[in-house]
Amino acid sequence: MIAARDLVVRLGGRRIVDGVSFDIAAGGAFGIVGESGSGKTTLLRAVAGLAEISEGSLLLDGARLAGLAPRQRARAVQLVFQDPYGSLHPLHTVERALAEPLAIHRIGDASSRIVEALDDVGLGAGFRFRYPHQLSGGQRQRVAIARALMLSPRLLLLDEPTSALDLLARAEIVALLRRLRQERNLAYLLVSHDLAVVGSLVDDVAVMQEGRFVETLSAAALAAGIANHPHTRELIVARSGYRRAAFR
Repeated sequence: MIAARDLVVRLGGRRIVDGVSFDIAAGGAFGIVGESGSGKTTLLRAVAGLAEISEGSLLLDGARLAGLAPRQRARAVQLVFQDPYGSLHPLHTVERALAEPLAIHRIGDASSRIVEALDDVGLGAGFRFRYPHQLSGGQRQRVAIARALMLSPRLLLLDEPTSALDLLARAEIVALLRRLRQERNLAYLLVSHDLAVVGSLVDDVAVMQEGRFVETLSAAALAAGIANHPHTRELIVARSGYRRAAFR
């Protein structure tokens, strides 16, 4: 469904993403891990259309993603941001946050769609008129996921979706994302520092260093600590407490 070939993203003349290629099938999930500053989030923003691609191609079903009208792109690809405290407007209710994409795209029946979305993410209609400050971190991230799903996208971009949450909320969000992927045949592109989260949500993982993919391996190989590149082995050692089973 998504095919990236030799993507380059420059910021200030520097290659932040340097010749990256990957494929994601419909309903598939691909993860990217790496140290801070390796280019993970910049790559995600480029796929979302928030950072300009300097070189290479990014295709959706064989068509250039950059050539799609903004509304077409938004209906195909949505981004869930890292910070559930910053991604929701503090003066807007949950209902307004979820209604906004429907209004922009002129999609009717907003009330029933909002209730259905809240049910889908495990909150329910009782949360419609709450403000972000009345929600826990995990509840805010559920609202952010519901907002991303309002346009029924085929691909969700997940930028460290659990990093701001405590362990229990993190496990709950992982379980939610796994269920939604299965029920909706969603494709995921996930970036994270947390090897357990990545290994629980994706099929294959790329290890990124200084803007490049230095190794791509299966989630099972990552969980087993099977790695060829020294940087991958360093990440595994640095996160020696990683246990994929903790999120099952």
